[in-house]
Amino acid sequence: MVYLIELPDTSHPNTHSQSRRTLYRVLIFAAAFLFSTGGVAIKSCSLNSWQVAGFRSGIAGLVLIVALPEARRGWNRLTFLAGIAYAATLVTFVAANKMTTSANAIFLQSTAPLYMLFLAPLVLKEKIRRLDVAVVAAVAVGAVLLLSGSAAPGQASSGPRALAGNAIAVLSGFAWALTMTALRWIGSRGNSLSVAALGNVIAFVACLPMALADPIHPDTSDILVLLYLGVFQIALAYIFLTRSIRHVRAIEAATLLLAEPVFNPLWSWLIRNERPGPTALGGGAIIVFAAFCGTLLQSRQS
Repeated sequence: MVYLIELPDTSHPNTHSQSRRTLYRVLIFAAAFLFSTGGVAIKSCSLNSWQVAGFRSGIAGLVLIVALPEARRGWNRLTFLAGIAYAATLVTFVAANKMTTSANAIFLQSTAPLYMLFLAPLVLKEKIRRLDVAVVAAVAVGAVLLLSGSAAPGQASSGPRALAGNAIAVLSGFAWALTMTALRWIGSRGNSLSVAALGNVIAFVACLPMALADPIHPDTSDILVLLYLGVFQIALAYIFLTRSIRHVRAIEAATLLLAEPVFNPLWSWLIRNERPGPTALGGGAIIVFAAFCGTLLQSRQS
């Protein structure tokens, strides 16, 4: 996306605000890059989904609360409700990754703009433009292709367990749309970082009973993976996200974060040789292409 690296025109009276908007978009993109490493890292950990989701969130929540004073402020009923949506996103994404391919999990979670089309005007009172509708329509087509390709016999993403993982990934997309909407709404009125901290605490507490139900015997690599997931893939990424999301339109932020699916399947292919079927990959490519084209055009119109 060229507009992310264009140098500002210092002769323009709005240079400062344009530069700031570019910075906020870069921060969202950096968050997406960190998010993209989650799939392969989750699959590289031998612990079950409850253990990975719970301990990852426990580490992330601790880092946010200890390192950032603002993460400890503003805990109220609204941030608690938003935290539930965020916790649901975290847990369902881990579960989906353990059950289906990383590509399917992230592509199906990336259908969030479908739900944002309804949530943005309803909750945020943002006007939906024709471009938004076109992008969301393309995302829907890509999702249908992905799901039809996932059902093909002989693919790594087929079978009852994988199909259940696909369904969980769809739920994760809805939870992510709720989270994005809540982060922008709360961020425009105060401290959205508290949602990230509280959501991780909720996820940790919710997962802990199931995590402790099975034996836990992590090796050194498991511990390192969990530390990476908690500190970098979650905590640092959400610092970037919450610092910038209130300055970017909800639909644009949701589509800009779809940079994650560009890298997520790539890491899984390079590190774990995980290859989604051609139809599923084509559907995912449509989702990503539509999202990036939409984000670029939205940026030029803003």
